[in-house]
Amino acid sequence: MASARKQTAQRQQMAQVAAKLMAEQGIRDFRVAKQKAAQQLGIDVRNSILPKNAEIESALAEHQRLFAGEDQPAELEAMRRAALSAMKLMAAFKPRLVGDVLSGLANAHSDIQLHVFAEHSESFDLFLDQQGIPFEIAERRYRFADGYRFYPAFRFVAGEHGFEATLFADTEIREAPRSLVDGAPMERANRARVAELVEQAELEARLARL
Repeated sequence: MASARKQTAQRQQMAQVAAKLMAEQGIRDFRVAKQKAAQQLGIDVRNSILPKNAEIESALAEHQRLFAGEDQPAELEAMRRAALSAMKLMAAFKPRLVGDVLSGLANAHSDIQLHVFAEHSESFDLFLDQQGIPFEIAERRYRFADGYRFYPAFRFVAGEHGFEATLFADTEIREAPRSLVDGAPMERANRARVAELVEQAELEARLARL
């Protein structure tokens, strides 16, 4: 059995490699990133202590800072603006921004992830059809306090950005799924909050140019 110090170093290295894979290959699943990182490093996951998702997210933030410091802020702002436009269009479905675009970790590989809400699930299909937006449907699994639930996710492209809008029941706007990072209720941002983030980024950019 490896020493505690060696295990810690190995876990940190795996977190860094997993973060690099997520940033450069657009991997969204922490479990897949860990498996690929272990394979790349020649580590047997059965006899190793794997990094926590929060450790990988921290390493991802550091990777973005070091290797995408110049381009990433502009990409993020453009994605948040695109999210605002989509949320305005989808106002009837009470859209909420989630995921990497909200957290600030998004890059060129990231989709803009939204949660939308409707009393009747077919109403969102009809809405996209009426808007002339081609879409694909996938199934997404989310964890809640009482277990896992499955939801339809509508994938489409608008402008230069890919979107994924997961459809929840109208009443579920008050119950956010658990975050894959820390297990706490997932952060969801309404349109006003996203607008604040865009305005804050604009102010910081202006101050930086002074």
